[in-house]
Amino acid sequence: MNGDREVSRGGRTTAEGPEDAAGQPAPEESAGGGRMPSVPPNAAAARDVVTRLLESRFCGLGGEVPADVVVADALLVTSELVTNAFRHGGGLTGFSAEITDEGLLLTVADASTRAPVTAERDPAAAPVGGYGWLLVRRLTKRVSVTDLPDGKHIVALVALV
Repeated sequence: MNGDREVSRGGRTTAEGPEDAAGQPAPEESAGGGRMPSVPPNAAAARDVVTRLLESRFCGLGGEVPADVVVADALLVTSELVTNAFRHGGGLTGFSAEITDEGLLLTVADASTRAPVTAERDPAAAPVGGYGWLLVRRLTKRVSVTDLPDGKHIVALVALV
């Protein structure tokens, strides 16, 4: 599992970061010498966490595997949220993924207090980029943005049916 682990808690399966030799989550050193939770270094690593979480949850369950398009939507939402945290949010400061009774619950934190925006588009102009937040809103059952003193976190629920 590449050092990440999935933990089941009361009907929820949660993806956590790398483990140390004792099987405990391995925190990373922060600039101030303190400990902080591990976050994926890029969108590909976040997608890997979600893929492993889905595989571990649905492996061997008869007939309950999400359709390929549902998995693709979950990975696209993961990618967009993490990429936007790096590109527009001052860096990814937190990431978690868990499967609940409602679906895949993603939490992505970044260092910016600016809320995501949906830009108005001229269909004739065919602009590059700027569609991520629109995709996230369209592909999720619900999404919320919470302001924090040093940034924000976005919680997105992707239905897995």
